[in-house]
Amino acid sequence: MLVSWAAVLGVALVELGMALTPGPNMVHLAARSIGQGTRAGLVALAGTAVGFVVYLVASSFGLAALFAAVPAAFTVVKIAGAVYLGYLAWQMLRPGGHSVFDPAEVTTIRPLRLFGMGLVTNLLNPKIALLYAAILPQFIDPTLPVWPQFLVLGAVQTVIGVAVNCLVVVSAGRLAGFLRARPLAMRLQRVLSGTVLGAFAVKLAFERQPST
Repeated sequence: MLVSWAAVLGVALVELGMALTPGPNMVHLAARSIGQGTRAGLVALAGTAVGFVVYLVASSFGLAALFAAVPAAFTVVKIAGAVYLGYLAWQMLRPGGHSVFDPAEVTTIRPLRLFGMGLVTNLLNPKIALLYAAILPQFIDPTLPVWPQFLVLGAVQTVIGVAVNCLVVVSAGRLAGFLRARPLAMRLQRVLSGTVLGAFAVKLAFERQPST
């Protein structure tokens, strides 16, 4: 067997928990879907999916080993990610802050750029960088061929991540309408999401260097 069922289940649970946590991908896809329509959100989601594949390929060639060999690379990703997530949290928690489901005017952009924005957002997503560099390698059995394991576990992560984000895209408009009609629920959602993002930013800031 290329990979154990325990590893598959472990990666699936980790990815499900991370995908359900508000982050750059969710914020971007929800905003684009609400502001420009479901079709635009799905195009951006396609770019996000390609970003997962890029991380999978990079990991198979030793992303964790690169971070271990060049500690500054990991530090840059860690600090940049923590600052970005902290900024998103502040935008929600500050006085007069806004939720990802608040109505907002967005500039209508072409499909190719939508795809590119989804790709770049995912490539710069610190949650995904750390998932592939520090978490996924923990489920790899060194006594078995590494590449097939990365392929299978990366496919599990990608399928779950894309599925959850697809639900965000197709339901964002309806959920936004539901929350706008209920100001208290909107406020609670904003505070909860901002708190989760802030907590993840703090956790990320103190994340230890992944080992090979």
